[in-house]
Formats: sequence, C-alpha cells, structure tokens
Amino acid sequence: MNPGAPNPAARPKLSLLRICEMNLGFFGLQFSFGLQQANMSPIYRTLGASEALLPLLWLAGPMTGLIVQPLVGAMSDRTRSRLGRRTPYFLVGAVICSLCLFAMPYSPTLWAAASLLWLLDAGNNVTMEPYRAYVADRLAPAQRATGFLTQSAFTGLAQTLSYLAPSLLAATIDRELLDANGIPAVVRLAFAIGAVLSLSTVAWSLLRVPELPLSAGERAAIAAKPHGPRAVVGEIGAALKAMPGPMRRLIPSMFCQWFAMFVYWQFIADTVARSMFGTSDPLAPTYRAAVLAAQQLGALYNAVAFVAAFALMPLVRGLIVRGLGAAWVHTGCLAASGLAMLMIPWTNSMTVAAPLMIGLGLGWAGMMAIPYLILTGAAPPERTGVYVGLFNILIVAPMLIETLTMPLIYKSLLASDPRHALVLAGFLMLAGAAATLLVADPRTAPAGTRAGEADAPSPPRDTNC
Repeated sequence: MNPGAPNPAARPKLSLLRICEMNLGFFGLQFSFGLQQANMSPIYRTLGASEALLPLLWLAGPMTGLIVQPLVGAMSDRTRSRLGRRTPYFLVGAVICSLCLFAMPYSPTLWAAASLLWLLDAGNNVTMEPYRAYVADRLAPAQRATGFLTQSAFTGLAQTLSYLAPSLLAATIDRELLDANGIPAVVRLAFAIGAVLSLSTVAWSLLRVPELPLSAGERAAIAAKPHGPRAVVGEIGAALKAMPGPMRRLIPSMFCQWFAMFVYWQFIADTVARSMFGTSDPLAPTYRAAVLAAQQLGALYNAVAFVAAFALMPLVRGLIVRGLGAAWVHTGCLAASGLAMLMIPWTNSMTVAAPLMIGLGLGWAGMMAIPYLILTGAAPPERTGVYVGLFNILIVAPMLIETLTMPLIYKSLLASDPRHALVLAGFLMLAGAAATLLVADPRTAPAGTRAGEADAPSPPRDTNC
C-alpha cells in the first residue's frame, strides 16, 4: 500500500446512526438541488424565457461542475488545514449556497436569475465533491456501500421535501400570491428554507462526525507533493491518464443516464402542463397548477428513492460478497426509470402518472449511489478526491452536450413539444441500462474494495456511536 494512503484497517466502524449523521449535510445540499430541479424552469418561464431556451439557461450546472469539481478534488487531496482536507470546502460552498438561495426568488430579470444560478451551482459543486470523498475517507471498505446508499437515501428525502415545499406552503399561503417579479410567494419561502438547511446541516455533520486526523505518513506524503495551480492541473492530467478501468467502462452508461435526467428536469413541468392541464402559457393559473403537480410527482419519485436506497443496501452488499458487483442492480434501476419516462407524456391524470414514479425513484436511487461505489472501489486512496472530481465530468459533460444540442433539435426533431423530449429521455435511459452491462464484468474486482483491501482486518468499532 502507498505509505501516504489511509490505512483502511485504522478507520473505526460506524453505526448506521453515525453514518446518517455524517451524511446529513448531503441532505441540505440535495434540498438545494431539488429546489433548482423543481423551480428553475418555471422561474425562467415566468421571467420571459421560451421553452427552446430552457436548456441553455441550465448551462450553469454542467459548466461549473466541469470546472469546479476536478479542481476542488485535486486541491482537497493536497490540503492539510487544521480543519481537515475536505472541511474547508464544505463550509465555503455551504455559505455560497445559502446566500444564493436567499437571493434567487427576488431576481428581477431573466439574466439576474441565470447569473445567480451560476453562483449557486458553483457553491453546490464546491461542497459536493469533497462530500463524496469524505465518505470514502471516513468509512472502511466494508461500509462504503452503506455510506453511499445513505447519501442516496438522503437525496431522495431532501428532494421529496424540496419538491413538496411549495405545495405544502400553499396550504396556508395563497398560491396565486405573487411577488413583484411574478414569482409565487410560496416559491420564495421554499428557497429561504433551503438556504437555512444548506448551512445548518453541513455544520451538524462536521460537528458530529468530523474528519479523521491525517496520519504522519499522510501529512508527509501531501507535503512532498508539488503545490500551486500548475501542480493541481498536472495532477488532474496524470489522474486522467491513469483512469481506472471500471471508470472508463462507465462512460457510455453515465452519458446516457445523465443526458436523459437533465432533459427530464427541464421539460417535466411543461410536459405535465400540456398533457394534464392543456396549456403552454406560463402566465396562466393552470400553468402554475401544472408546476405544483409536476413538483408533487417529483416528490413522489424522490420518496421512492429514499425507501429504495435502504432496500438496495442488503442486495448490493450480497452481490459484492458473491463477487458479482453492483452494476447488475444499476442496470435494473435504469431500465425501470427509462420505461417510466416513456409512459409519462401520455398520461392525462395524476392517478395514472403517480405509479410511474416508482420507476423514476428506482433509477434515481441507483444513480446517486452505485456508480460512486464502483468508482471508489477502483480508485487509489491517495487520489480519491481528484477521481471523484473527475468522475463528475461523466455527469456534467452529458448535461453540457444536452444544453447545446436540445435547442437545435427541439423544433426540427421534437416538433417543439416537451412531451417528445421526455420520450427521447426514456430511450436514452434504456440505452444507459444496456451500457451498464459493460461494467458488470466478472473479471473485475468486486465493487467496494480496492486492491489490497479485500482481506484487510476488520476495523475497530467507534465506541462513541
């Protein structure tokens, strides 16, 4: 083992409660993402954007992820602060997120909302990458499946509540009460709640389950590395050249599933407006009702993801123990999601659409956990941060391609109909399921273990659990 790498046997075993506490900050982070997914397209449409322009206005997420996460990953691997390697990035990102969430609903113009989304996504990405690496740093190999699936569960729970927040607030506040810019007051209050959660949950996680202190060997290894911008960029380049095989084989699957999911988030509100409410006018009361309905469907699939993440834990662990890997589970999850996307555009009531969210929820649960489990099982420990950051390229690159290509094909191939966009997303998700079979190679090491870690002795248990 590399002398600068963490010793997996030295990591204390955590109880499920402590693993949940360490991932509570992920709840706040995903509440922020959920607010974006559920509300940014309606906000943009209210401020004057056309349907065809929506993908370009969502460009902030993939662009900031493409730049920020690899840089933060490489930098956090080399950080030796008193707070730890990952903690400074958690805190900076959470503060940026909170400020932008407070400000977003007050956007007076389309360009103001788009600019704030760039800042918000930059803050989210500063926090996101270290959080993934933190789980791999903090947990022994045998507990990583539980750690990442707990993150997936919190993603489902957080986004369930964020999608439902405007509808729940509408029970006490008139949903037709609009601010001066036309954005409903219930949306403004939901973003304020997200701002509070973004910072408070990260602080709780760091206080309850702080990073493990760096060993003398780890500090020496970090100190021996070259520092500065050129060194960070060089580390990213070197890691790309030495990319683990499982990460390479995930590329086709990741492209299809994230292209599809980005299409879904952008066009689900307008799809529901046309298929269930018969409107495409963003200023009509029926459109606002359609937005709430789409958010309720989003809450439902995220609630399914919350339950599914816990249900998948024993299944994934069992496959790993048998040497089959977790990719087979991911294939089934993506297939269920793709079939649901294909059927949603042709439903004309919530009663018919609601059961389809089971498929979406299974897919989302798998997407938020299993690829990271496969990745951290193959990446060298001393490069966990940079590989988690680089892995984000496999998420944001398809999003970036989607934002640039959808405006070109929306009219010519999709007949300017958001329902056709969801059909495209469904076929791509099924293609992602098929491509995942490329990763399910019995010749590879079981997911969740690194070379030399499979036979590591059981770690000591954290007696403070």
